[in-house]
Amino acid sequence: MDLASDSDRVGQLQTQTRDLKHAIGGLGDLFPGSLVEYFRKCGNANCHCAKKTSKGHPGFIVTREVRGKTSTKTVPSHAVERVRTATEEYKRFRQLSHELIEASAELGELQLRETGAEEDVKKNRTRRRVRG
Repeated sequence: MDLASDSDRVGQLQTQTRDLKHAIGGLGDLFPGSLVEYFRKCGNANCHCAKKTSKGHPGFIVTREVRGKTSTKTVPSHAVERVRTATEEYKRFRQLSHELIEASAELGELQLRETGAEEDVKKNRTRRRVRG
């Protein structure tokens, strides 16, 4: 790439990183993990879940990794939507963070390349001879 297109790309990346930081700042509550719906049978012979065609009673759990182990928590029915929104926001946070890191890395490389071009010009100075 030439220097002009590099500086254009630097401007694009600076805008992109600024927009990504703004998007990350606008996220709501975050909950790392996965919301999972499950079905269980209660064991009551008169219940609808005792039929072979029934899946059972629905419930929700959220799973996540804590210090290398899977943690599972039951989610009450009144909190399902809040937890669902928070887990989706966390996934969005991870995606935006990944994009920000990639853009920042590319920006850093371009800035190093520009600095390196300036350094190459400075390197060609005449050197003093050391007598020994």
